[in-house]
Amino acid sequence: MNRYFLYLAYKGTHYCGWQRQPNGISIQQRIEEALSTLARELIPIVGAGRTDAGVHAQKMVAHFDWDESFLSPDLLAEKLNRLLPKDIAIHQVVPVKNDAHARFDAISRTYKYYITEHKNPFNYEWVHRMSLKGFDFQQMNEACHVLFKYQDFTSFSKLHTDVKTNNCRIDYAEWKPEGDCWVFTIQADRFLRNMVRAIVGTLFEVGKGKRSVDDFRDIIEMKDRCRAGSSAPGNGLALVDIVYPETLFLKDFKG
Repeated sequence: MNRYFLYLAYKGTHYCGWQRQPNGISIQQRIEEALSTLARELIPIVGAGRTDAGVHAQKMVAHFDWDESFLSPDLLAEKLNRLLPKDIAIHQVVPVKNDAHARFDAISRTYKYYITEHKNPFNYEWVHRMSLKGFDFQQMNEACHVLFKYQDFTSFSKLHTDVKTNNCRIDYAEWKPEGDCWVFTIQADRFLRNMVRAIVGTLFEVGKGKRSVDDFRDIIEMKDRCRAGSSAPGNGLALVDIVYPETLFLKDFKG
């Protein structure tokens, strides 16, 4: 058996999230079912992270083990796309070292959160529509700069998770206009569950003048999720990139 990284994209609107759940259909379940159909045995996959219900991915990565005598990587990707629904797409199947891990070997992950106040029938499933009247994006970006000074983001983590540490290294965080949207881009070595949506929801309160930049700093230092703002809706969030060391790949591949 050889190990492969599966590069894919999906629209999360109709799923309960990435990870298998007892009460809904997940992206992981759909892909495992397709792989198992082709292999005629159960093929489990391990994702680079757990996106929440309704959250999208322009680039997600998962690893799995596969006997190459079944199908070549390129043919496997083609056949998976035929089996999977229209809202899940396989980009590539890439051979990696047998100990490569999609979750633990990632160097960085990047998310984007999209908001707009304009009604658009072509993007309503992946852009969160809201009133931006009076929003101060300069203040929101001032608050973003505070994130670089801390490592413990307990205040933005879902409670009672199974992680060993709430420390993360945030390398980039900024709001910028793109067309008729405002887009928040954040890159870090890792993210806690619900972390991006909690940060965005709290930044909304800064933008509305309900919290100051100093308040935002105090929230981080309190290490208390109850002090932060409500999580932003999942439909505006997308995982857009994951980076791995080049040494993991058996061929010349940048990921």
